[in-house]
Amino acid sequence: MMRYDEGELTDNRPCAGVRADLKMCLLESDCCKIERKLPKDCLKEKNCPPECLALQNTFFECKRSLVSVNSVQ
Repeated sequence: MMRYDEGELTDNRPCAGVRADLKMCLLESDCCKIERKLPKDCLKEKNCPPECLALQNTFFECKRSLVSVNSVQ
């Protein structure tokens, strides 16, 4: 499902690739396309494909790893 591992993103922050993949996954879901809901609402309701939920978890773990690395220094 990873789409942004090649090429360059305009967002150079850590975890930007995972964030972009999550965003695209949500925007392509029926929740956003057919039900016309915001991606944030789809995630809250867990009304999205399992791939999007997995990407949400991956994004969370990526952000958490940044916090744990910074807190050690």
